[in-house]
Amino acid sequence: MTGSTIPDSLIPYDEIVQEALRAVVGRVLGSVAQTGGLPGNHHFYITFKTQAPGVDIPQRLIDRFPDEMTIVLQHRFWDLKVDDTRFSVGLSFNQVPSMLDIPFSAITGFHDPAVNFELRFQASDVAEESEHEPAENDGDTARAAPVEDGSNVVAVDFKRKK
Repeated sequence: MTGSTIPDSLIPYDEIVQEALRAVVGRVLGSVAQTGGLPGNHHFYITFKTQAPGVDIPQRLIDRFPDEMTIVLQHRFWDLKVDDTRFSVGLSFNQVPSMLDIPFSAITGFHDPAVNFELRFQASDVAEESEHEPAENDGDTARAAPVEDGSNVVAVDFKRKK
């Protein structure tokens, strides 16, 4: 395949797909907010950039997680509110109640271990994903082993030529 290169797209497919998949997260969270609880064994790990535009979380959490943080919505959360662009939720960290307000654009991962469903998003303007500690919000935080075949994992990672 000498000389064959893929031209740059004039349609921002990567942004369109990521926006659509983030809307999936919004729809799922909106359903939980509407019914007032998680159905069956479903629970969510939501990873987000702590300093992304629009993120509003306590400073002590930003200090502890300066880049990225994962929260767990399972047993102990309250006041889940969802709109078209963001969600807010109450969680307890080391017995300290906290309200978190997170735009969908800040989310880099969504995982429902009950059914091995996972979405991963490319964070804007971030070169490489960095490792981070789990948030350790109060409640059961046992993490299911990842599915090795990736059959229910949707990774959105378009490489764009600059």
